Amino acid sequence: MSISIKNISKTYGKQKALDDVSLEIKSGEIVGLLGPNGAGKSTLMKIISCYIPQTEGQVEVMGHNVLEEPIAVKSKIGYLPESNALYHEMYVKEYLNFVAGIFKIENKKEHWRTFQRI
Repeated sequence: MSISIKNISKTYGKQKALDDVSLEIKSGEIVGLLGPNGAGKSTLMKIISCYIPQTEGQVEVMGHNVLEEPIAVKSKIGYLPESNALYHEMYVKEYLNFVAGIFKIENKKEHWRTFQRI
């Protein structure tokens, strides 16, 4: 999977959450986002996963633009935030099985093996 981030900015009113961020992640690379609270890590992840739109710039996931092709992007990635807002009592595996059931995903074990290899 490749991710291309070019000149991404995100503002909330007058507050800049991201300011002209660019990076390339090539297929097979493992990358971690590190920084203090408020650095924009979660904001960037939400933009990449089509959860929120960027104010400026362009993001592509495997050649699909996050603004123009959000369904294609969402079909290629998964994003599990630090805490899920609705089901605090569920463990991660329980939550993933719950969501897989909602979307009627067959062969869940095969999907989980794929994620474990990444």
